[in-house]
Amino acid sequence: MGFIAFLILGLIAGAIAKAILPGRQGGGWVITLILGVVGAFLGGWLGGMIFGSGLQEFFSIQTWLLAIVGSLIVLAIYGMVTKRSVRG
Repeated sequence: MGFIAFLILGLIAGAIAKAILPGRQGGGWVITLILGVVGAFLGGWLGGMIFGSGLQEFFSIQTWLLAIVGSLIVLAIYGMVTKRSVRG
């Protein structure tokens, strides 16, 4: 998969992950792109480690599922790191 296709995959996977996770996550499209690309990379790595196959083709359902799951993981970690503590 090419670099531009990987960026597009990461942006869409990050947006889908933001839509799936409950609550309000901060960040605009740049943060979504970064988290999505990191998540797609993580999903591909985990898919390679667990299932023996990573990100294959852009239009493969396996690629999209791995990228979305990886983006969900990264977005959840990002939410925990950036969450402000409430003091009352």
